[in-house]
Amino acid sequence: MKTDGRLARMLHVLVHMGLLGGRETSERIGQMLNTNPVVVRRTLGALRDHGIVASEGGRGGGWKLTRALDQITVLEVQRALTSGAILTAPLSRDHPTCPVERAANAVLEAAFAKAEAQLVASYGAVTLAQIAASAFAAEG
Repeated sequence: MKTDGRLARMLHVLVHMGLLGGRETSERIGQMLNTNPVVVRRTLGALRDHGIVASEGGRGGGWKLTRALDQITVLEVQRALTSGAILTAPLSRDHPTCPVERAANAVLEAAFAKAEAQLVASYGAVTLAQIAASAFAAEG
């Protein structure tokens, strides 16, 4: 199963943007993340579509947050990056008529649904301001 690190990377970038209080270019963010500015623009474009960031072209332009860090949750960022379930159960579909396979899949689906609900609640309860605060509390 391939992992998707976009959430962690975007939380990192967004918190820095909020703390710095200004605009960041796709090129600068690409340098921070060691990735191509095109990837940054595509990813931040999804966040723009969900009202988390805005972009401004031209000299002095770049990406900026549309709201304060305490008004953006981890869940909002997650939903902007990925639609549907955060967790997907690794089900087998090799033998759809087999009652054992169906029973095993049912157990996995139930467990993943429960974990999904807990994850959504947890992500929804944490703001980017809390991430920033915990970053500096850990240093102190």
